[in-house]
Amino acid sequence: MNSKINVAIMGAGNIGGVMANTLNKMKGVKCYAVASRNKEKADEFAKKYGCKKAYGSYEELVQDKKVDLIYIATPHSEHYENARLCIENGKAVLCEKAFTANAAQAEALISFAREKNVLIAEAMWTRYMPMLQTIKDVLSSGVIGVPTMLTANLGYVINGVSRLTDPALAGGALLDVGVYTINFASMIFGTEVKKVSSVCTYTKSGVDEQNSITMLFEDGKMAVLNSSMLSLSDRKGIIHGTKGFLVVENINNFESVTVYNTNYEKVEKYNRPKQISGYEYEVEACIKALQNGEIECLQMPHEETIRIMKLMDNLRYEWGIKFPFE
Repeated sequence: MNSKINVAIMGAGNIGGVMANTLNKMKGVKCYAVASRNKEKADEFAKKYGCKKAYGSYEELVQDKKVDLIYIATPHSEHYENARLCIENGKAVLCEKAFTANAAQAEALISFAREKNVLIAEAMWTRYMPMLQTIKDVLSSGVIGVPTMLTANLGYVINGVSRLTDPALAGGALLDVGVYTINFASMIFGTEVKKVSSVCTYTKSGVDEQNSITMLFEDGKMAVLNSSMLSLSDRKGIIHGTKGFLVVENINNFESVTVYNTNYEKVEKYNRPKQISGYEYEVEACIKALQNGEIECLQMPHEETIRIMKLMDNLRYEWGIKFPFE
């Protein structure tokens, strides 16, 4: 492997741009290449972010021997084919969330990566952030007593984004923003879910536009999760305990954690450390895994990616939402 890790970006959209900008400010990493199905778009992106190579096809990108890691920033519907192409060509993958369109695709990809001994990780960026450990440390200190319930919400006015309302592109609020609320609950309360109840409303195209999910855990804890692409939410995650509560600002990119006591008085506040964008942590985790010869990242294990994809499959089944390619 090179002294500098060469990272390539598959998909020249906005998220790819955030990653390119982040890579350019990191040490030991180079934003080496970009690929788009539109060569002109790839050239523009490469010029803007200083990529050495610009490819007009994904097939050309995966054949570049100098690429160490590929970040996939294409629509959910394309993740499976894109990641499979990378793995086939021995390229390590950091794939944007939602990992795939459904659990069957996730299982097939991970199985293929294991067979080929190639790293693949889901870019659920909140899982890799140092603030997650801060939240866990505050909870384990007992300052809010025993946590029994949490609420989390994430909503943006994004229903005008055509990709998000297109069933053929695995659109809908669940896979785009709901995945964050589910991950938040999982990071805090764990994986032992006993029961899930939910409702949603639909776009004219038949995907979910907003949803409300209640999860009951085996130990009696509860999580109430709301996500929307119709309206702007405060993005808060609130963890309720027997001696107080804890407010997490922005579950989509943790900004701060504030602790309140039984008198609703603020007793402590923890701000996130300085960061480039927050994307750097998932890249660092992948580099560490590559250096250690591992094929998954500790922060987002394969098993957890599959479990959450299954959970989202079950929700869509309950709502009667099936993508045309399924």
